[in-house]
Amino acid sequence: MNSRKYAILALFAVQLIYGLNYTIAKTVINENYIKPFGFVLLRVIGATALFWLVSLFFPKEKVEKRDYIKFFVAAVFGVVINLLFFFKGLEYTSPIHASAIMTIIPIIILVLSSYILKETITSIKIIGIIVALCGALILTVYGKSARVGDNVPLGNLLILINAISYSIYVILIKKLTEKYHPFTFIKWLFLIGLVILIPFGYKDLSEVQWLTFTPYITFSVIFVVAGATFGTYLLNPYALSKLRASTVGIFIYLQPVIATLFALSVGADFIDAIKIGAMILIFTGVYLVTAKRKQKK
Repeated sequence: MNSRKYAILALFAVQLIYGLNYTIAKTVINENYIKPFGFVLLRVIGATALFWLVSLFFPKEKVEKRDYIKFFVAAVFGVVINLLFFFKGLEYTSPIHASAIMTIIPIIILVLSSYILKETITSIKIIGIIVALCGALILTVYGKSARVGDNVPLGNLLILINAISYSIYVILIKKLTEKYHPFTFIKWLFLIGLVILIPFGYKDLSEVQWLTFTPYITFSVIFVVAGATFGTYLLNPYALSKLRASTVGIFIYLQPVIATLFALSVGADFIDAIKIGAMILIFTGVYLVTAKRKQKK
């Protein structure tokens, strides 16, 4: 029972970190302390160093040569495309939009699984997919941001591409995570991703004026690197090992709630009827997809 409680706390911590990350990361980017691609490179440099450092305390595991290609492809979708599009999208859209769109990841995974893994999709799931996509489209086309310089449609599109990339990554790593220890997989994933990201983020990172950082910006950067990257990758596997997949899936609903409350509390975003309506459609669609799967079990 205690292990389950700790797993739930770990899972809640992951969603809390992700929920806060939307506003915290956007503040650093929009106040021009670090440009998006430079921030991505910094995030991956820090996380890679931490993962390899911690891996020293675990038994060494040999990776088969043929699997390095799989690690490379997983790094492209799970680290490179995923993070580049997320941070660039976050630059243009609002925390509420971004967090709401990310909740459709389970639906994207379902669609990709039906195509790649040949899993069947029931009529209820199809209805759920349509409802959620309608919500995402409404949010993308009609949603507005509190920041004048934002380009919400472009930002939301980039966040959606990020969600698709992450979903592909989840499917790709299914067999790799069963074959290797999580730290063996993650440390190589981030190292390969780091090498690929250097050409994209080097210029932006080299232009950072570190001495201009305020205490809050310094905290924000540490939070994104150590919390939203390293910390979540530590806590997520632990929660998954103790809880059912359906339970873990439900917790994704907390992200937009936390992101909304935090963004509103610091004046980084606002709520209106369009956002509320679109989010209800997205949540309803995801619920129809996940609820049917639980009933089948």
